[in-house]
Amino acid sequence: MKYKVIVLDLDGTLTNSKKEISPRTYSALIEAQEKGVVLVLASGRPTYGITPLAKQLQMDKFGGYILSFNGGKIINYKTKETIMEQTLEQELLPWLYNLSKKSETTIVSYSPNGKEIFTENPDDSYAMHEAKINKMEIRGVKSFIEAISHAPNKCLIVGEPEKLIPIESHINEKEGHRMSAFRSEPFFLELVPKGIDKALSLERLLSVIGHKREEMIAIGDGYNDLTMIRYAGLGVAMENAQPEVKEAADHITLSNDNDGIAHLLDKIM
Repeated sequence: MKYKVIVLDLDGTLTNSKKEISPRTYSALIEAQEKGVVLVLASGRPTYGITPLAKQLQMDKFGGYILSFNGGKIINYKTKETIMEQTLEQELLPWLYNLSKKSETTIVSYSPNGKEIFTENPDDSYAMHEAKINKMEIRGVKSFIEAISHAPNKCLIVGEPEKLIPIESHINEKEGHRMSAFRSEPFFLELVPKGIDKALSLERLLSVIGHKREEMIAIGDGYNDLTMIRYAGLGVAMENAQPEVKEAADHITLSNDNDGIAHLLDKIM
């Protein structure tokens, strides 16, 4: 089988511990695109936090797609066309905000232009980590509910893992018919519209670009990569992946600090 689509998670997969694409991984992905392979960058990050990597990989030249907000939005990076987008119901926001306040965690979301992170707790270390990852400004707001006056693609509750576990269960039990909650990292609880995950969004994308799941490689390391790794023709876990991700994968490659992507592509492409 000749693989025609490569789907890459970002943090812990495409980028190393310094949040950089290594020279060897960069060269391997450029070579793959030169051979006609379509790249898809699939992440829980907002679109703004993915575009610098898409630009670095010359996806505007070769053609490629950004799947942001865990699949809540898909963009053709070459044309900048939005192929698909879903948002949270705005009436859920006060309830989510109150859950966060009661549990002494921090809730964040994104400005309408996608360039800023809004939160009432701008000094929260986890909120600051989200801003750093995405190279976004963090803005402290007086009222989260008033600041997020639009329907967002996602919100994020951040905090100590032991605080997030019961919140995750509670949200899925009470409002699981309207939204989904899952952790992309032990300290990041993703809050997205119902039916949004990487696999479902990739299924929609494949129908648009005319490729089959058997022609797709999906590579990741985190909990939110599980569905796409199970869905793809070849599901690959990084050596640094969560144990559940490794168990679900067809293949385990080297870690993100040891050019795992390049190592894999050298073998199969």
